[in-house]
Amino acid sequence: MIPPLIVRQALHLGLGLIAITDHNACDNAAAVLEAAEGTGLRVLPGMELQTREEVHLLCLFDTTEQCQKWQDEVWTKLPVAPNKPDVFGEQFVVDATGQLIRTEERLLATSASIALEEAADRVHALGGVAIPAHVNRPSFSLLANLGFVPEGLDVDALEVTSRFEPEAGFRQWPQLKSWPLIVGGDAHRLNEMRRGTRFRIADPTVREIGLALKGEEGRQAVAG
Repeated sequence: MIPPLIVRQALHLGLGLIAITDHNACDNAAAVLEAAEGTGLRVLPGMELQTREEVHLLCLFDTTEQCQKWQDEVWTKLPVAPNKPDVFGEQFVVDATGQLIRTEERLLATSASIALEEAADRVHALGGVAIPAHVNRPSFSLLANLGFVPEGLDVDALEVTSRFEPEAGFRQWPQLKSWPLIVGGDAHRLNEMRRGTRFRIADPTVREIGLALKGEEGRQAVAG
């Protein structure tokens, strides 16, 4: 997706906050942040990490510098293998206008050799929030791959898909009742962007989001 078009679609939908979370990479986040300057839209840089367990973990930060540090760590734990564009598609890095800067030749559609618990701890150490993605999906998800939420897992919330129905979902996975849940866009195309979780926060920052997910200091997060 092209950064100016992402921003335009977000504003059209009335979104005030979005996150850019490419697979195992942060390189395009800065372009969307720049494209959003002066629009009133806040963009959080992030990554959708694929852990050793093949669980997708959303890693959100306040700054591109934090995100880049995380990418540097993750890439030391990725297999050194070339991308296969005919299988996985091209991996473009673009500027704020959408012009091609380079094509990433390293394979990103794979798992990093870092466990879920370790990854969450490292994201927190860098000042971010860690949220297992689309946990109710049948692939690349916490519940599909592990079957349960590990006891003591230090993450900030769990993300469910927009199709999650609480009554049936809580019956199937009773553990989810004890977790703050968010609904994310998980958009790979402009027409997949949608409204998700509503946050009552003082500022669009990771700290404020963390407070909202905990329901502290008058902050609030409402999924759906």
